[in-house]
Amino acid sequence: MTMNPWIAKAVVLAGTLVMIAIRAPHGRRCRMVKVARSHRTPLETGLLVLAWIGFFVPLIWIASPAFAFAEYSLRSGPFVSGVTCFVIGLWLFYRTHADLGTNCSITLEIREQHRLITEGIYRRIRHPMYTALVLYSVGHALVIPNWVAGPSTLIAFVILFALRVRPEEEMMANEFGREYAAYAARTKRLVPGIW
Repeated sequence: MTMNPWIAKAVVLAGTLVMIAIRAPHGRRCRMVKVARSHRTPLETGLLVLAWIGFFVPLIWIASPAFAFAEYSLRSGPFVSGVTCFVIGLWLFYRTHADLGTNCSITLEIREQHRLITEGIYRRIRHPMYTALVLYSVGHALVIPNWVAGPSTLIAFVILFALRVRPEEEMMANEFGREYAAYAARTKRLVPGIW
């Protein structure tokens, strides 16, 4: 069954607003804690720019006909699956921020009095923020009936994860030594008990 694409636009806009509502207060709180060590490189800066582009392409799809050439029919099956991914991804995004407290950053940084978080959602997954972003991005790919805007967020976040996870884990290993090694040995990167 085909659906009106404006339903998809409403869902994507609502998901974006929820993501911002989750991130904004946590981001403000984190910025109040001074950065002790920054590991930002030109690659890291490029990955952040790519992530922002991936985040904004669906908003361009909502607001303009720029990607009209790549439209296809919105079907109920992928739409429902995408909304499910959105909901789970946004819940995980919220849980991750709540568990991290002031230990979060959008870039590779260690803050003053930074501690290794191993409780809450972090008890079973080392990188639940990436899991949340991938689920959210899969939601975009399934909900948005457009060959450009739909997969844009997923492509951006998969590249971000692929190129950033190793430097992030090295940063944490250098900072927390044996504590991080023991934590990494008992957890999985993205999916509990699997990977």
